[in-house]
Parts: sequence; structure tokens; C-alpha cells
Amino acid sequence: MNIILTGFMATGKSEVGKELARLLKMEFIDTDDLIEEKVEIKISEIFAKKGEKYFRDLESEIAKEVGGWDNYVIATGGGIVLKQQNIDAMKKNGKIINLTASVKKILERAQKNFARPLLNVKNKKSEIEKLLSERKPYYERCDFSFDTSETTPEEAAKKIVEILKI
Repeated sequence: MNIILTGFMATGKSEVGKELARLLKMEFIDTDDLIEEKVEIKISEIFAKKGEKYFRDLESEIAKEVGGWDNYVIATGGGIVLKQQNIDAMKKNGKIINLTASVKKILERAQKNFARPLLNVKNKKSEIEKLLSERKPYYERCDFSFDTSETTPEEAAKKIVEILKI
């Protein structure tokens, strides 16, 4: 079985995922890294040169691929849940956990990484609120949600292990 972490940007998917993999002695992979390896350019360049639709199509290819893997902790891009086919592919052999955080915490964390193509706007807070609202019904399709606003990656990973009863 795989453990798939999804959720909005800066909710801790990669950091929590690495800790979860360490705790459970599983392999860790980030779908953004797989996409960058596949096309040999950074995500920000994909958005700039090819657009979001092209990126989402690559995400779908990767979702289908990782759906056939076993014993991985997989951190996904925040928009992978926008296509039902991606959710279906990943649920074949995994539990999908939606990581959440407050808008304030997302903004605080996102400021540390300026390579966030969807936040290349003047009013980042408004954009985060808008995207979260648009994606809410998609994130609700996950097996369960966990708020990382007030936890360290280590605390979040331990709590997820408890929730999954592993």
C-alpha cells in the first residue's frame, strides 16, 4: 500500500512525507520531482513555457504510473486532485491524505519558496483563498484530512501513522 499526501502548496507534503517514509521504512518520492526528471526542466519553467494544462497532463501520467507502485510515501502537487482520474489511479493501491493549513501559515511557508508559479500575483493572500475555495470539493475526495498548521513534520507524521493504524 502507498500513502499519498496531497493538499495545497506549503501544507508540508514533502517534509511530512519524508518523515513518514522514515518512520515506516518506506520509499519517498515527490511527483513534482518525477515530472522534472521526465521533461528535464523545473516546474516553474513548465508553467512559464508550456502552461498549466501541459503540467496537469504530465501530472496525470505520473498519477497513473505511481498508482501501480507499492510501499511508497508519495507527495503530490497540490492540483493533482483536480482530475478524478488521478484520484482513482492513486486510490487503487493507496490512501490519499489531504494536508491542510491556515491561509496565514500557507502564506508564511510559501514566502520561503518563491518558485510557486500559481502565486506569481500581486495579492498572494487573495489568490490562496481563491484557490483553496475552488479546490475544496476536490480535496474532500481524499480518504482523510490533517491540519499541519500547528505541527512539526515529525508530529504530523506520527499522527498520520496513528490515524492509518499502521
